[in-house]
Amino acid sequence: MNVRYRKKITCILLMTVLSISGCGQASTAGNVQDTVTLQTTEESDRVDTGFVVTNPDSYDSVDTAVLVDINSVDNTVTLLNLDLGKQYTLSVDGTTRYTDKYGKAISLEQLGEGDIVDVTFLKTKKHLTTLQLSRSAWQYDDVERYDLNTVRREVTIGEEVFKLSRDTRYFSQGHSIEEMDLNPSDILTFHGIDTTVLSVTVEKGHGYLRLVNDENFIGGWLEIGQEQIVRITEDMLVTVPEGSYQVDISYNGGGGTKNVVINRNEETALDIGDLEVAEAKYGMVLFSMNPSGAELYIDGSQADPSQPITLEYGIHQIIAKADGYKSLTQYLRVAQESAGVDVELDKVDSDSDSDESTGSSASTSSTATSATSDTTTTYYRVHIDAPENVEVYLDGNYVGISPCSFKKTSGSHVITLRKSGYETRSYTVQVDEEKKDVSYSFVDLVASTSASE
Repeated sequence: MNVRYRKKITCILLMTVLSISGCGQASTAGNVQDTVTLQTTEESDRVDTGFVVTNPDSYDSVDTAVLVDINSVDNTVTLLNLDLGKQYTLSVDGTTRYTDKYGKAISLEQLGEGDIVDVTFLKTKKHLTTLQLSRSAWQYDDVERYDLNTVRREVTIGEEVFKLSRDTRYFSQGHSIEEMDLNPSDILTFHGIDTTVLSVTVEKGHGYLRLVNDENFIGGWLEIGQEQIVRITEDMLVTVPEGSYQVDISYNGGGGTKNVVINRNEETALDIGDLEVAEAKYGMVLFSMNPSGAELYIDGSQADPSQPITLEYGIHQIIAKADGYKSLTQYLRVAQESAGVDVELDKVDSDSDSDESTGSSASTSSTATSATSDTTTTYYRVHIDAPENVEVYLDGNYVGISPCSFKKTSGSHVITLRKSGYETRSYTVQVDEEKKDVSYSFVDLVASTSASE
């Protein structure tokens, strides 16, 4: 091959390469333009669905709060911030994770109003990321023995005393209630942190017992289960913890036993007209008092323990008092012609508070107070102003139709409101010792939807 031919081939190859290279560049530019156009179209069609894909880091806020409400319809939870006392609501979905205080997975159904929880959430989306039962919180379940004092803003559980804050929340059957809706007979669960109670849940509430055809037993005694003993008065309405009970009615040796079921916030009528009405029988009771100078009260009236005392068959309340000793309140059943009773009082410790010597239970303390109600406040009155035209009961005893009033006696009292066709409501109030009248107005009663009504 000569030199001229080689040069000609070289020129042809060079031109071919340049032509192919130019075509490649044009094709690449076209592809880039098509890609940009596609991406722009996709971005313009994208819609924010509000769905948040979470992971352990997808939150911008943390809080320790009280769980106030669980709404399974709207898929939300409402929480109470402990520092500010303000509520806020967050959405939940399948990405929200729930754990107990040890980190073990649980479901939302295992949580309840009143629980204290540690949460993480996206504030911008108002979405709950994680919820854990707080490790710093304590809980006392199904407490029957407690002393809740709304004046001192504290509650005593066993030997421990806890504070009630202005933001303490109260719950019953998944709904928020007021502090005065609680009854001393309720069984409660307490949640708190350190020395403060942050929420109280009613585990076992209360209903009401009314006696029907009880004319022959007025002045007798009503025993409800093993815990509650009350004197039978006209038109009485007794607040009773929900549950099934054996009820004993006694008067002058007559009476009998009935069984009742008390439902929460409902009234149960018990007909005792078929019980035996016996002729009055009496027994002689000789009391031995220690110390010997102790005062003795029987059914609210002072008695002389140095002589045998004649009492009707049945139950009687006795109260013994002496300076330097703890007062004693108990019940005595007279069922024979003669009997002897030993009454021994315990000395008051020098460092004991005077309030500790008034009885061993809430019901005993309340009864002792009513038996010695002639205090400096007896000529002042408690007025019930609203709602109007409802029956008013004080500690189970009928006092009138509202608006009405009754003698003021300091201490804790249960005010019950009743009207035919409406749900009965009761409120626990702490009456002060100030020398002036006090007035209460409550919300209107709600129309009853029960079958019995």
